[in-house]
Amino acid sequence: MLKFYLVEDDHAVRKMLSRIVNESGLGEVVGEAGDGSCASVIDVQDADVVIIDLLMPGRDGIETVKALREENYGGRFIMISQVENKEMIGEAYQQGVDTFIQKPINRLEVLAVLRRVSEHLLLEKSVQTIRNSLSLLEVSGTADIKAGMILQKERSIEQQARSLLLQLGIAGEAGTSDLIRIMKWLKEQEQEQSILPDLPPLKTIYEQVAICSRQQPEANLQKDVRAIEQRIRRLALQALTHLSSLGLTDYGNPTFEYFASRLFDFQEVRLRMRELEEQSKSSASKLNLRKFLYVFYIESCSSSH
Repeated sequence: MLKFYLVEDDHAVRKMLSRIVNESGLGEVVGEAGDGSCASVIDVQDADVVIIDLLMPGRDGIETVKALREENYGGRFIMISQVENKEMIGEAYQQGVDTFIQKPINRLEVLAVLRRVSEHLLLEKSVQTIRNSLSLLEVSGTADIKAGMILQKERSIEQQARSLLLQLGIAGEAGTSDLIRIMKWLKEQEQEQSILPDLPPLKTIYEQVAICSRQQPEANLQKDVRAIEQRIRRLALQALTHLSSLGLTDYGNPTFEYFASRLFDFQEVRLRMRELEEQSKSSASKLNLRKFLYVFYIESCSSSH
């Protein structure tokens, strides 16, 4: 059962949201505030999800989200808005909002958004439980059982990565084989270390994938590394272009809402959207490939959405 905290200046809207949450069976409302300035990290710290209004008379939703993130609140944010200003919505995503609910409140839309966020949180918890179990198995010395679980997960990481490639509209692009090899190598590193605290240096990743996949002599290694890096960069740019195109067509598109601000820095998404509007053939986007690869890996481990 998830715990929700409501930040909304309209009492009637808070009451409606509270009723929807309670009747949905997804969780319970553990607190409310009528303005962003009244919602401190102490108030919301026990909540898994904060549902927050964009426009409020005191401190608005974006300022509140930013303040709570700076105070290390680690939960999810769902923002309520009737504003269609793309710059403002983009700023909200950049500050850490996961998705939006449009005003006037529609029960079916609220339920769909809550279920989507709930499913993702439950998946994250399941992945963490699996990781903890693997760690315990390693300590207990049950190597055969652990090997069987690892083999099963190795098979699934490729399937989940391919599913994610389809969602991002890049399944047919050059570089997909490199990306899948990278995901499998990262999974091997996580299994060896029980956890993957951070992404290794990109050069290390590309070198390992080049060595494992092609077995080229050392003299050709750097050439292979450069080729892999270029293919991954082009693949990431195609993903950025696809998501930006979805955002231009419909800012509420669930694929755009979920992946744009996770895989990329949102200022780069906004830049690419402007380039597409201007029909620019090239892009000035400065891709953060470390972020792209790390988030793609986490999402692949968490199964498809």
